[in-house]
Amino acid sequence: MKKLLVLFCILLIAGGCTMAKADKNLEVLPLLSSKSEQANRVWVGTFQLVWNDLMDGIVKGPVKFKDYKSPLAKQLNKQKFKADQLSEDSYYKTYGETSPELKAQIETAIKEKFNETSDILDSFDWTPAPGKYFIYAMLKKDFKFLTTFDKLKPARFAHSFKKVDYFGIDENSDKVLDNMINVLFYNSKDDFAVAIRTDGNDVVYLYRTDDDKTFDKLYSDMFMKKVYYDGPSKFNEEDELKVPNISLYREKSFDELCNHKIKGTDLIISQALETIDFKMDNEGVKLKSEAGMAVALSAIVPPQKLEPRKFYFDDTFVLFLQEADKMKPYFALRVNDISLINKTGRK
Repeated sequence: MKKLLVLFCILLIAGGCTMAKADKNLEVLPLLSSKSEQANRVWVGTFQLVWNDLMDGIVKGPVKFKDYKSPLAKQLNKQKFKADQLSEDSYYKTYGETSPELKAQIETAIKEKFNETSDILDSFDWTPAPGKYFIYAMLKKDFKFLTTFDKLKPARFAHSFKKVDYFGIDENSDKVLDNMINVLFYNSKDDFAVAIRTDGNDVVYLYRTDDDKTFDKLYSDMFMKKVYYDGPSKFNEEDELKVPNISLYREKSFDELCNHKIKGTDLIISQALETIDFKMDNEGVKLKSEAGMAVALSAIVPPQKLEPRKFYFDDTFVLFLQEADKMKPYFALRVNDISLINKTGRK
């Protein structure tokens, strides 16, 4: 059984801001604490990693704009997610003056470390110029569940009439699968959470809830409920698990950060981009995310561009990914309408 989690995020500093696409089906958030009116939303920590390098390596302090008070920049400046929440073998990041040599360095590094190529490096202008910088980060993970889950019958998700594919554990499943599940709590058929073991240091948390809060609050609530739960944490022989296959792809341009002169410098952010490609099925998870931020001198005008419990995640739920020995997740996804999310996935 193979569970592949590829979390591949890149932030670049080198091109022009693009027009943001409407987030009709799924919204990419820049922070774990970001608010959103979109029912389906996703966050990954790579954009923050690149922002951290912008602060520490180029601006040498908090990023503030001369003509604009940015609530998002203020929150990003707090650096609530850092590289120490990841193992060193799971990410690569660098920054420097824009040049063909830097591009070649990045391509060589990600090939040697991850056997990966970039989907977006060729989209940027690598012509050297004074005050032109490129910041890059890639986060990649590759892990499997301890055992492949069973494929279950297609069924509806929430109130949708369209059936989706599910995996998990039912009455016919081999009981060895039960050992992969740790029950965090089970308060009712609409309020429960489990942790799924993998063959490495990563944990998949699934939290069934209708609460419409920010990811950081949902994460906190999940563990508070675990603390107060006094029921069995073992996945019992009579219990069942049902999880939908997920396939999503989304690109996000954080245009609100672009084209504002940074205080104490002559620089502007001319591009801030992130992409996320995520898949989960009975074998595992694949997550690939690229993002980019471009910095240039402000004079340069950028171009515009015990009873049986049924752990059925067949209605609104939240998914977190986290390394077992770390304090914070590196990925979060809220699923309200699985068909809208899966519509965004790459074929």
